Amino acid sequence: MTKNERLRFSNHLPCQNLTGLALERLPEGDSLGRIKRYRKGADIWHPDDRADRIYFLRRGQVMVMSGDSEGNEVIMQVIEKGEPFGELCFCSQEQGVRHTTGRAVIESEVLEIRHSDFVGYLQKNTGALMDLTFTFCERLSDMKLRVGVLAHRGAEERLGKLLLQLAATPGQQHTEGTNEVPLHVGHEELAKMAAMNRSHVSVTMGKLRRHGLVRYERSRPLVVDVPALTAYLTAPRRNRSKA
Repeated sequence: MTKNERLRFSNHLPCQNLTGLALERLPEGDSLGRIKRYRKGADIWHPDDRADRIYFLRRGQVMVMSGDSEGNEVIMQVIEKGEPFGELCFCSQEQGVRHTTGRAVIESEVLEIRHSDFVGYLQKNTGALMDLTFTFCERLSDMKLRVGVLAHRGAEERLGKLLLQLAATPGQQHTEGTNEVPLHVGHEELAKMAAMNRSHVSVTMGKLRRHGLVRYERSRPLVVDVPALTAYLTAPRRNRSKA
């Protein structure tokens, strides 16, 4: 895990603003649902758990992961303070089950609301419904970008496109006077985001570093030279070996 223990993943500022509004519209305290606290690494739900609740993150950070029987995991979403998650309960109408794992990245506090109670609340609060709809549209856009990243078979293309997507996140700060963007993410998290083997990520990152496209060292952020990496990935493959 990185120095501050938080993952950095695609995140929209308009989405943040609107989810904040939606959270502010909720009744204070636990009158609509239950406030639950999770220690770092604790699971909020498991595969095959009943999908009959939606959650709002009041404090901390949560990741939603998909895995297989061999223990391989892919990070699908990283949830920040104020954001809703577990929204697929709307698709199943309380009859379906989860196919993912929700896990606290750091110590977190969550508002858990039953599907039926939340639907009743939205029917009486159209403003919150609009905010939530916008949030889900932005989240769908993010997931389409993720699928585009995973569609690349080559390790350089897949990892490079992921780095560019992370660097393009609104709110990411460029290093002053440069086109470089620092990312607070490690090789283990990149491997889970890109559905790659950890060792394969390390080898590929080493190659990108030798080309001067990224910089990283222990206990410091990963730095991406966005224009250089973009040019490298769009160049004909025969030219890359000469770079």
